[in-house]
Amino acid sequence: MFREITGVGLDWRSALLVPFLAIVTALIVSAIIIAVTDIEALRLWGSEPGKAASMTFGTIRDAFVALFEGAFGSWAGWSETLLMATPLILAGLAVAIGFRAGLFNIGGEGQILMGGLLATIIGFSLHVPAWIHLPLALLGGIVGGAIYAGFAGLLRAKTGAHEVITTIMLNWIAYRFIDWALTVDFIQAQGREDSISKDVLPTAMLTRFFPDNPRIRLHIGILLALLAAGFAFWLLYRTTVGYQFRALGYNPDGAHYAGMNVTWLYVAVMAVSGAMAGLAGATQILGPLGRAAPGYSAGIGFDAIALALLGRSHPVGVVFAGLLFGALEAGGRQMQVATNVSIDLIQVVQALIVVFIAAPALIRAIYRVRTGKAAERITKGWAA
Repeated sequence: MFREITGVGLDWRSALLVPFLAIVTALIVSAIIIAVTDIEALRLWGSEPGKAASMTFGTIRDAFVALFEGAFGSWAGWSETLLMATPLILAGLAVAIGFRAGLFNIGGEGQILMGGLLATIIGFSLHVPAWIHLPLALLGGIVGGAIYAGFAGLLRAKTGAHEVITTIMLNWIAYRFIDWALTVDFIQAQGREDSISKDVLPTAMLTRFFPDNPRIRLHIGILLALLAAGFAFWLLYRTTVGYQFRALGYNPDGAHYAGMNVTWLYVAVMAVSGAMAGLAGATQILGPLGRAAPGYSAGIGFDAIALALLGRSHPVGVVFAGLLFGALEAGGRQMQVATNVSIDLIQVVQALIVVFIAAPALIRAIYRVRTGKAAERITKGWAA
């Protein structure tokens, strides 16, 4: 039991190999999808199968080459990959922390929106030096997400309302609240009739690494994401509170019997989880966007669930999963430009990765991966 709570004795061969094979399998299936949707090649199979096979192979090769080059083939590609990965890592940490405590925080979208809104308001309303303004705007995002998620934790602790239901409902409340808030005179940009906020002041914007190059949009938010991952690791594995979080996820009744304040833990877990998501929203607003408009969460809160699954709910795993998904997003644009393959294929790849990650027994059966009983039990628990 101690090993399963602490992670000591974990079969890292299985923990790393199974996700890697799931990614490989997803790419193989995606290649098949590209082949069967290549209309021009399909027309030639009956009359010129050799030419059709060559055309199909060329399409698959060009698509994956463009995908790789768009993500890693230039400094601009690396910049976009890391830029996309920043909010994904933060949101993935939000879900992973909840998973470790046995809670399914599916409300990342709402928490991102609320955190981003508060960061926006602080960003355009205060006129203070940058060394004060930027930290306050980021703190606003953290507080906004923490309060919004903490409310779901309080409902779980006091009424037994399941966090999946409450966080989904809170997502929809956040969507509609943002639509309304962006039309309020205090927030809405002057002279605009649509739902859009005032511009964040330069003193609250995240500093770019190469401000003189407009093609490289990478900002210091990636450092914040890595620091947040380090904080999550320290919190979960080096503090008493983190041990209580994981004990709660392993056995809530046992945690209560051991004298832990389960009510407080539920609220605390969701608040920390929401703080990460709120910070993700703040980095979106204070980074590439510069102002709030409907939909600035961009589905990141839902992608975070896949990230947490792929990363095995471990902060280090979430960082690598975020980089992978960031690369897919950045490379997908280049793939669409360079080939006739739709960018929607990236969504298919992400979905396939989730499917195979959620079925580790299938991956182990396909590739004949052997694991110990303890590691198998842990892997199934993470994928559940």
